[in-house]
Amino acid sequence: MGHPKLRLPKYAIIDLTSGTAADYPISEELYKKYIGGKSLGSRLLFDLAPPRVDPLSADNVLIVNTSPMTGTGAASTSRFNLSFKNVLTGGIATSNCGGTFGIMLKAAGYDGIILKGKAERPSYIEIVDGAISLKNAEHLWGMNTEEVQEQFEPHWGKLVIGPAGENLVRYASAVSGERVAGRCGAGAVMGSKKIKAIIAFGTKKPYIYDKEKFDQYNKKYIRLLRDHPVTGEALPKYGSAYFLKNTNASHSLPTKNFKMGKYEDAEMITGEALADTSLTRNSGCVSCPIRCERRVMVYGKEVKGPEYETVGLLGANILNNDLDLISELNYLADIYGMDSISLGGTLAFAMELKEKNLADFGLNFGSKEGIIETIDAIAHGVGTGKELGQGTKVLAEKYGGDDFAIHAKGLELASYEPRTSVGMGLGYATSNRGGCHLNGGYLALVETVMLSVDAQTPKGKAELTVLFQNMIEAISVAGYCLFTAIAVLPGPLLKLGPAHPVSRFVNKILIGVRFILGSLWKFMPKLLPFNMLYLLPHSESLKLVTGMPITSGKFLQIGERCFNIERLFNLREGLTAEDDDLSARLTKTPQDLDRPDTIVPLDKMLPKYYKVRGWDENGVPKKKKLRQLGIDIDINI
Repeated sequence: MGHPKLRLPKYAIIDLTSGTAADYPISEELYKKYIGGKSLGSRLLFDLAPPRVDPLSADNVLIVNTSPMTGTGAASTSRFNLSFKNVLTGGIATSNCGGTFGIMLKAAGYDGIILKGKAERPSYIEIVDGAISLKNAEHLWGMNTEEVQEQFEPHWGKLVIGPAGENLVRYASAVSGERVAGRCGAGAVMGSKKIKAIIAFGTKKPYIYDKEKFDQYNKKYIRLLRDHPVTGEALPKYGSAYFLKNTNASHSLPTKNFKMGKYEDAEMITGEALADTSLTRNSGCVSCPIRCERRVMVYGKEVKGPEYETVGLLGANILNNDLDLISELNYLADIYGMDSISLGGTLAFAMELKEKNLADFGLNFGSKEGIIETIDAIAHGVGTGKELGQGTKVLAEKYGGDDFAIHAKGLELASYEPRTSVGMGLGYATSNRGGCHLNGGYLALVETVMLSVDAQTPKGKAELTVLFQNMIEAISVAGYCLFTAIAVLPGPLLKLGPAHPVSRFVNKILIGVRFILGSLWKFMPKLLPFNMLYLLPHSESLKLVTGMPITSGKFLQIGERCFNIERLFNLREGLTAEDDDLSARLTKTPQDLDRPDTIVPLDKMLPKYYKVRGWDENGVPKKKKLRQLGIDIDINI
């Protein structure tokens, strides 16, 4: 098959102030380097958002875009991305979401839209078969995310906010169906621009360069996911809360505001417990064979159940062993439009503030009293809820408790206690969007959740963190769900368990190859000039859809380029190496007082991490590294 001219993505820029829209051309050079999703979104944000802009001002830019794989029917690819200035950290924000909105945005004729300015009144954006219009949403203002979506045709793609976004809760989310773009305050940015909803519908088919080969390859990939013990068995059966039993056993389940890593009532809130007591059925995103979604009953109706992060942070982290209450809190967070991770972290911090007599928000560890009322108050910005809606970092600045304020760069940590998963700790500290396990590289998967790669040694963790961060970035840029990264880990090895001699041998190899891993990145495209189903299956799919000569090496470099452009954005906005840090509870106070090594030794890992990244000692990408990645940005910022 020949190589015709690339099909470039189509973007529109919408000026909310004037109510006008125009095409925004994406050059071939930009497309080849940044592809789509969070990578292209971050580059466009760097170019279009004014330096040091207030995240909630009209001058901030919000980019909603898709990836080449979105809508193609490829396994686990009904994803889209939001890029904007992070409301909680002041740095980069990218928030990924499932649902049908991304598929419908593409069907409506656009790969991405760029929002600038601020609407004069509450409004919604309608995109139908290439026509864009700004419409009055005053009648929708005040509705929750479920109610507002019911006002539109069921088969349309919808991205909406709830009361939390309207009231500028700093961790407000945007919602598509029952899927949530949760982190970093996407809902607050939409609310600040007076955009209640974005609606899309169309009939345009997605571009696939070589459909015949793509369909054949996709069948193989679906079979791989279904045959894998985690993506084919554990996740469909127990959902992501399947992880909870292992994190608790390895003392990496956040408990009582990350004071401990093991919860005595963990068995009551596991994925297995949910399957036995609450599950009505499992479901999943469009085109996803994994089917990890839980369906449960709340308020007499079937709704999406809680994920692992929600169970951990609205369960163990606040000493709540009531699985039904966790499902209720999860549902309330979704319909109000709030990130359940930041919500759980903030509630736990408020509880410890009271325990230490620093502030009283009426919340106590292990008590259900006042939690539902508090969540309602946060969403509507009333009473003490208005303060709690500012997040952990702002609360600590006012009331104290900085040493136990659990966040990184201002974003609350996900549900992995890093003192027994130190590579995850390094990932949290260096994640561009803050305390994020995904942007942080998700090393907990091989340290405590699936394998046990010497979870508390700093050796090799810099090299492995860089590898996993770049790989996960690339998978996200292509448009795949990040659970597909689990299938990169060999299924037979995972079945053996972390205690098996073979597993222990593999663990030693992974740590031992650190010397090689640390020097490979400048050679990556040449080292892996091929694609393989059992190595990085995503790269071959991306090649068949785009027509670009993408190999596994180039695929990983796409992830590395993405991570570096995000870092440059953060540096421009005033975040420095000093912000690559964690709370004193995690870096100075041992989880086990009899074992002084149960801390996150950032001081030992960060210098090596910067070196592996090709950054200087201050965490600034060197000009040589930027040239290697083809990033044409002056780093003197």
